[in-house]
Amino acid sequence: MNKQKEILDVCCGSKMFWFDKKDKRVLFTDIRKEEHILCDGRKLEIKPDIIMDFRDLKFPDNHFKLVVFDPPHLQKLGKNSWMAKKYGVLGKNWKDDLKKGFDECWRVLEKHGVLVFKWSERDIKIKEILKLFVEKPLFGHTTGRNGNTKWILFLK
Repeated sequence: MNKQKEILDVCCGSKMFWFDKKDKRVLFTDIRKEEHILCDGRKLEIKPDIIMDFRDLKFPDNHFKLVVFDPPHLQKLGKNSWMAKKYGVLGKNWKDDLKKGFDECWRVLEKHGVLVFKWSERDIKIKEILKLFVEKPLFGHTTGRNGNTKWILFLK
């Protein structure tokens, strides 16, 4: 199943950080497929290759060389706000959801594979998120206008 794809992005959204949004090596998944017009008139397209829930990945163990996990990070938004449409919103059980999601990403990652985890600390600090994961990160980097975005790498 999709073994020709070496990379899995489990929350691709509109593929904002990808240089090549059609990279043939990447299998783009998301729980939603939608189109919206944002407040500034731009079109937002969320078009995954496969609609799939990151908490229940339909792939065998040890399947991908690289997994990208950029889950929704926002809590305090209305579900119809433009930021919610762009980034998604955490549910009531966000701790369980993120733990299950990370565990699934880890399960489908090959031995010696890399998991890239991206998080914005707008509503929840990264130290609270990392407590949910059994695995420990190798390193990370802070980016973004306010230094709220964290990129963290794990090696299996």
